[in-house]
Amino acid sequence: MKSTVSVCFTLALSLMISTNYAQNSDFLIDLLEQNVERLGEPAIDSRKHRVQIIYTQIERDKENQPHFSHHRFNAWEGRYFYPASVVKMPTALIALELINKVGIEGLNEHTTFLTGAGSEPQTAVKYDLSAPGKLPTVEHYIKKIFLVSDNDGFNRLYEMLGQKWLNELLWQKGLEDTRIIHRLSAPEFDHQANRRVNPVYFISNGQLLYYRSESNNWIEPILHNMNLRNLRQGSGYIWGGELIEEPFDFSTRNYSSLEDLHQCLKTLLFPESQEVFKRFYLKPEQYELIYKAMSMYPRESIYPAYDSTIYHDSFVKYLKYGGKQERIPENIRIFNKVGRAYGYLTDVAYIVDFENGVEFLLSATVYTNENDIFNDNQYEYDEIGLPFLAELGKLIYEYELERDRSITPDLNSFKFDYSKDNQ
Repeated sequence: MKSTVSVCFTLALSLMISTNYAQNSDFLIDLLEQNVERLGEPAIDSRKHRVQIIYTQIERDKENQPHFSHHRFNAWEGRYFYPASVVKMPTALIALELINKVGIEGLNEHTTFLTGAGSEPQTAVKYDLSAPGKLPTVEHYIKKIFLVSDNDGFNRLYEMLGQKWLNELLWQKGLEDTRIIHRLSAPEFDHQANRRVNPVYFISNGQLLYYRSESNNWIEPILHNMNLRNLRQGSGYIWGGELIEEPFDFSTRNYSSLEDLHQCLKTLLFPESQEVFKRFYLKPEQYELIYKAMSMYPRESIYPAYDSTIYHDSFVKYLKYGGKQERIPENIRIFNKVGRAYGYLTDVAYIVDFENGVEFLLSATVYTNENDIFNDNQYEYDEIGLPFLAELGKLIYEYELERDRSITPDLNSFKFDYSKDNQ
């Protein structure tokens, strides 16, 4: 018994050391204060711009196992911000996990996945002209979600899962400060309509493998609202072309704390650093699918194909590159998911420099809505938000380049042949 207790104590101590959290770390406070000229307004008034940051340093031991030290700035539970498209990341992971748990022979992420239409305003999907064979699959939706943050791809996975499955599986993994309760960029769906999800079909070689009728299993948002502050924001919003002069209500909108999003990415990339029950139930080839989709540039994809003059390398890379139209060096890959809506810009990223042996996790959100009006598309993304995230990523990267490491990491597990994706 003594030996078991000793082992458990040692393991617990090692986990504590490997996940050394610091609230409003001096490192990040100093970083903001000393780089105001580069970071701009959000560094001057972080409260106004609702800045939240989580930065994770990674040290490898002799066996190349990662150990983590976390630094936070204003990232704690209860501070509501709208996550926008970042919720597509956990949704994609749960979609793959559910396929595995259903356990039907022949049903996988490559199986033809058709969506029907039940009640209004649902729509059906029978074809996907951007896919090989012109047929939709979970795999293809996932690629579109990460390559260009495709909204319809997310909506179809949301409809496949339904609120109850999606959220309860996330909560079981400790991601309890998350709720995903509506489609994206689909204003025709009100709160009640978003509770209902379409009938879905999985078909292989003309045979129906799985069918689920229209579903109405949902979760109650009040469970999270009780613990959230600032759910009513701004001084007005545009609705139906009219200015409504009252705060915009986020109480029936998606939510995920920056901590949950950061933890989701860390668990995805370093599953063995988490307890088994917190890991995503994915197969090796599904991990590779996600890793490649997250880090691939649109120009590298044939299915789907994208115009690289519009969908450039940093189209969905905000940290370090600010979404600017430039080619990212071959030695750098960014495994990430961004979000952009209602004045909020968010990026949750793992940045790797294979040439210099650099790796780190960085998540940040910033708010840019000077006139305090929502839905008017008058946000300062380009002037304030994206430059801030770009410089924040550069500053951390520059620090990581110079930081002493006792052991150079072996990052080969994150190197992929992206040409294989298109064979």
